[in-house]
Amino acid sequence: MKPNLSQYSILNTHYSLLINNSYFCFMLRYLSADYIFPVSSEPVKDGVVVLNESGEIMDVLNPTQSSTIPGTIEHFQGIITPGFVNSHCHLELSHLHGKIPEGTGLVSFVKNVISQRTAGEEQVLSAMKTNDRLMFENGIVAVGDISNNHLSKSIKQNSSIYYHTFIELLGFDPEKAEAVFNRALELKSEFAPFPASVVPHAPYSVSEKLFGLLREYSERHENLCSMHNQESRAENDLFISKSGEFPDFYKWMKQDLNFFNARYQSSIQCILPLLSAKQKTLLVHNTFTKPEDIAAMVASGKEINWCFCPNANLYIEGKLPEINKFLDHSHKITVGTDSLASNDKLCILSELKVLKEHFPELPFSQTIRWATLNGAAFLGIDNRYGSIEKGKTPGLNLVKNVNGSELAPYSTIKKLI
Repeated sequence: MKPNLSQYSILNTHYSLLINNSYFCFMLRYLSADYIFPVSSEPVKDGVVVLNESGEIMDVLNPTQSSTIPGTIEHFQGIITPGFVNSHCHLELSHLHGKIPEGTGLVSFVKNVISQRTAGEEQVLSAMKTNDRLMFENGIVAVGDISNNHLSKSIKQNSSIYYHTFIELLGFDPEKAEAVFNRALELKSEFAPFPASVVPHAPYSVSEKLFGLLREYSERHENLCSMHNQESRAENDLFISKSGEFPDFYKWMKQDLNFFNARYQSSIQCILPLLSAKQKTLLVHNTFTKPEDIAAMVASGKEINWCFCPNANLYIEGKLPEINKFLDHSHKITVGTDSLASNDKLCILSELKVLKEHFPELPFSQTIRWATLNGAAFLGIDNRYGSIEKGKTPGLNLVKNVNGSELAPYSTIKKLI
C-alpha cells in the first residue's frame, strides 16, 4: 500500500505517514549552506534541503520559504551538492597505487600494468576494500567500474556504493574472438545479480570480429557500453597508417599483426560502425579526439556520452582533452577517476579542481552536472541519484573552502549523508 502523505508538512519538524491504518512519526532534517546546487535546477543561495531520516529529499526551499521553519536548521559554509557519480574506475587495480611512474605515455603504461597487475588475492582485495571506503568518504555514491576478473564482486556486494560492472573484452587476435567473448559472458554471469555489461577495452585491443560478436549480443540484450577512446596519439597512428608505438607493442606481446591493415581514419571513426545503435556508449578519456571525430559521433545519431578523467590523462600522457571542443554538442559529458595505477586518489572533487585549473571558464554549475546527474543518467539510476529532487536519495556532499559559488584550489569535500 502506498503511504498517505496527507499529514506531511515541510514546515513541521515531524511528519506522519498513515500506513495500514497506523500512524508513524518521522523526524525531518534541514540542511542549509551558502548555496544549494540541486543540479536539475538553478543554484539556490542560502537555500535549505529538507530530508527525512532515510535521506530521502522532501524539498528544496529558498530563504523566504524556509523563514517559518520552527525546527533547527543546520547551516554550513560552502556548497551542498548531490553525491558524486564516478563513471569510470578500475577498482581492481587499486593495489598498483604508486607503482607505475608518471609521464611514460600510454603504451609504456599498459606494459607496466600487464607486468605488475598480478598480485596475491589478499593484497588485491585489501586494496579494493580500502579504496571503496575512501571513495564513499570522498562523496562518491555510484561507480561505473571496469573488471577483468571476479574479485571485486565481494567488495561490491558489501559496499554502500552503487556499482555497475563493465566486463572488459581484450582480444586483438580475431582467431581468439569467440573464446574471449564467451569468457566475458561467463564473468558477467558471475557478477549476477548485480548490474553488469560486456564492453570493449579500446579500439586497439579488440578485433573487428570481437566487435561484431559484441554488436550482435547488444542488439539482443540491454548492454550498457563503455570504451577507452583515443587516450594516446599512438592509437590513431595504428589505425591511420599502421605506424607508431603499437606495432612494437604487439611484437612485445608476441601478437602477429599481419591480419591488420591501415584504415586511413582515426580509431573511433573506424570503430563507430561496429557499435550497436541500441546501446548507450561512454567514450572514456578522449585525449586525442579531434573535432572531426566529434562531428562523426554527432552524425551517427548514436547515443554517445563522453567521460573525462583529467588526473589520469596528466599522469599518463601529460595532456588533457580539448574539452571546449565537446561543449557545443548534445552528447553528455561525465567524469571519472580511472585507476590508482594512474591517479593519486579516487576523488571526483580532485578531478573537478583540475578541470577548473585548466579550463577556468567552466563554471562549477556546469561541471557538477557532469559529476552527478549526467553520470547517473548514463548508468540508468537518475531516478535515485544525481540531483537534489523530491523523492530521491542521492546522498549529499558539502564542498567547503569555495570562492562564492565556484571551486577554488583549496576546496575540500565533506560527506553529509
